[in-house]
Amino acid sequence: MNIDGAAISSKTEPPSSEPISFIPVKDLEDAAPVTTWLNPLGIYDQSTTQWLQGQGPPEQESKQPDTQPDSESAALKAKVEEFNRRVRENPRDTQLWMAFVAFQDEVMKSPGLYAIEEGEQEKRKRSLKLILEKKLAILERAIESNQSSVDLKLAKLKLCTEFWEPSTLVKEWQKLIFLHPNNTALWQKYLLFCQSQFSTFSISKIHSLYGKCLSTLSAVKDGSILSHPALPGTEEAMFALFLQQCHFLRQAGHSEKAVSLFQAMVDFTFFKPDSVKDLPTKGQVEFFEPFWDSGEPRAGEKGARGWKAWMHQQERGGWVVIDPDEDDDEPEEDDQEIKDKTLPRWQIWLAAERSRDQRHWRPWRPDKTKKQTEEDCEDPERQVLFDDIGQSLIRLSSHNLQFQLVEAFLQFLGVPSGLTPPASCLYLAMDENSIFDNGLYDEKPLTFFNPSFSGASCVGRMDRLGCPRWTRGQNREGEEFIRNVFHLVMPLFSGKEKSQLCFSWLQYEIAKVIWCLHTKNKKRLKSQGKNCKKLAKNLLKEPENHNNFCLWKQYAHLEWLLGNTEDARKVFDTALGMAGSRELKDSDLCELSLLYAELEVELSLEVRGAATARAVHILTKLTESSPCGPYTGQVLAVHILKARKAYEHALQDCLGDSCVSDSAPTDSCSRLISLAKCFMLFQYLTTGIDAAVRIYEQVFAKLNSYVFPEGSGEGDSASSQSWTSVLEAITLMHTSLLRFHMKVSVYPLAPLREALSQALKLYPGNHVLWRSYVQIQNKSHSASKTRRFFDTITRSAKALEPWLFAIEAEKLRKRLVETVQRLDGREIHATIPETGLTHRIQALFENAMRSDSGSQCPLLWRMYLNFLVSLGNKERSKGVFYKALQNCPWAKVLYLDAVEYFPDEMQEILDLMTEKELRVRLPLEELELLLED
Repeated sequence: MNIDGAAISSKTEPPSSEPISFIPVKDLEDAAPVTTWLNPLGIYDQSTTQWLQGQGPPEQESKQPDTQPDSESAALKAKVEEFNRRVRENPRDTQLWMAFVAFQDEVMKSPGLYAIEEGEQEKRKRSLKLILEKKLAILERAIESNQSSVDLKLAKLKLCTEFWEPSTLVKEWQKLIFLHPNNTALWQKYLLFCQSQFSTFSISKIHSLYGKCLSTLSAVKDGSILSHPALPGTEEAMFALFLQQCHFLRQAGHSEKAVSLFQAMVDFTFFKPDSVKDLPTKGQVEFFEPFWDSGEPRAGEKGARGWKAWMHQQERGGWVVIDPDEDDDEPEEDDQEIKDKTLPRWQIWLAAERSRDQRHWRPWRPDKTKKQTEEDCEDPERQVLFDDIGQSLIRLSSHNLQFQLVEAFLQFLGVPSGLTPPASCLYLAMDENSIFDNGLYDEKPLTFFNPSFSGASCVGRMDRLGCPRWTRGQNREGEEFIRNVFHLVMPLFSGKEKSQLCFSWLQYEIAKVIWCLHTKNKKRLKSQGKNCKKLAKNLLKEPENHNNFCLWKQYAHLEWLLGNTEDARKVFDTALGMAGSRELKDSDLCELSLLYAELEVELSLEVRGAATARAVHILTKLTESSPCGPYTGQVLAVHILKARKAYEHALQDCLGDSCVSDSAPTDSCSRLISLAKCFMLFQYLTTGIDAAVRIYEQVFAKLNSYVFPEGSGEGDSASSQSWTSVLEAITLMHTSLLRFHMKVSVYPLAPLREALSQALKLYPGNHVLWRSYVQIQNKSHSASKTRRFFDTITRSAKALEPWLFAIEAEKLRKRLVETVQRLDGREIHATIPETGLTHRIQALFENAMRSDSGSQCPLLWRMYLNFLVSLGNKERSKGVFYKALQNCPWAKVLYLDAVEYFPDEMQEILDLMTEKELRVRLPLEELELLLED
């Protein structure tokens, strides 16, 4: 119809002058009606007749698209043309090419921009293959213009995992590595790719690949590969790859090889003869082989002297053999591995396998005093040959990396050295869930003991998930091994580094005391406490440790933990008396006074009392020039005012120095941390919690603007990293004070929640802060705020911790709901709906595994498997187990978990372990023989 209401016909007619009383309906063609058997009356139009015949309309009559999709398509086409124009003009801009590839996802969401035929739109909209082909075409164009771009080639390889067979992919990777042998990031990705390809995976293949990688990078660093110079940061990356290899071997059950790698590296780094130092790495390794095969004691073994001393002695004609003391014979191992033969077969095997893992992590060496030879070893896998370790030996010229090697070895053995694994292998090494364990934080928020292991088990431990990770220590031989390592490496360092090693050793022994206190094992506590005190006194007797306040602090804390409060006070007072008039300039002295004051505060939960007066006395005396004496009584108000002024001036000076200097020396960082913490506690005790919070806000405001200048995003320089660690330490003090205050008095939860939320946005990898956040939010009835917060963090942070703790928070909520629904511990009565918690947790697991760090984190897979088994869904659980093996086929703990969850499949699981060359210490045939005896 037209505007006047007249019919629009296909034929033009002259307008009639008479008014029209009705609108005539005219066919497109004024032909006579045709009667057929399908249309006997001739009343159906053409389209109806076609429909009855099962035909569609002709192509020309296809409907016109709506205008809205039309405009969307036009906008997208314009964007595509813009991208094409820009990449034509700037073919070298790799970031632009990558953006063009990412843009294809947006293009494919629109209905049929590339559609050719009607009906193809929906099909193409859903076609993943089309997106991949389009992206691949763009990447190939990009690589033609940028032959040397590794990022573009990596993106292409990642895309081709969807198309190609694993064998083809491996060949393409090998070509890429051949072209760029000096690119450490590429090696790291290649190793991870091979490590997580289940169909082509075996332990020996990956182990030799690590060796090839490290020996190639060593040749690049030495300048032996003339075509490819070493890139900046090569040595640090090689060290990270070495640690990654050690964790890979530990997780696969080959602990002896991992320990041997560390032993060899200690000799290769610290005890190298002068005559070979100028040779390239390959030459040095060839000289090292005779020492390794000589039977000479290695690092951690009794009588180890090192490669240099051995070589020196060889030139003189060999060692003089001294008969060993008869008393030092090792006790025979307890042969009774199976305690109870009535248990199910799978339980017996698991207990015996874990027991052997725990006892046999050290490499087996023939004991010449017992006239043993290599043939006497019952399990040949326990011997480590030079071929197993030779290729992985690297030169560490940086003093900092040499110290990190020692710290990493100690951490590997279970000593809390405070070293966090490099970011590249942090989540690969994570395989146990102690990161969720609060320890003593709830009881003692100010002085809790937090030995961080970053979720990585120590060597020899393959415990079930949920088994509490307290430092229990190794067996007798293991403890002797650790002592020998300390005795060997301590003389190699001096100053702060030696002090750090002493601190780690004493901390390790104290951790075992805390384990005894936790388990209430009085007999063990007595002997452990005695040994620990003896070690502390011996360390303090050494001339360089007389004024080492770190050690004095640990010794006093030990006495306090053992319940000897008066003795501990004497130790503290002695150490403070030795300090003289250093006032607030010494960070170690401030830390000593801080711990003393915190212990006094925690001694009595009544904040206003004698304990508080003692704490105020300690913190006031710290600011005075006279040495600190024992507590005599209440501190005068005038002294408190003077002390506050002294703290204010010292803090202003410290903050002023920090923001003036471009670099952040370690001393000024540690001084600022200890000073701010002391001032916060002082203000809390003398004025109140609000005054302490104000100090935190003042420091935070000053440093935050320095670390994250406006408009520059996150600070990446080494200096800003140092100040970030200062902020993190002061934030921990702030949250601990709030927690303590809430424990001893009535105080709202909002300030603590706000403080934790703000801190976690800045430090998404801090386990202590996450544990606090999850714990306080678990008390809340509404989960929506927590979920929104986790959602915000997981979108922005690259770290895996927010995912792990989001899952933990939902699991705690689920447990809480089930506790409410259980009546007297019996079956669940679904009076309250579960509100989809199970599906939410599963969705969190699935989303967390989309990233590479998530899909290759053994801990995440263990948690997922454990969760599904707890739901009773056996078939789904098995599916997830096999999916886990596709991503982490090297993680022995996954196979052990599967034996526990699916006992009927034990034979199949062990066959799989044997096929992939994971370490099985107790074959089923041997188990049958042991059960028959």
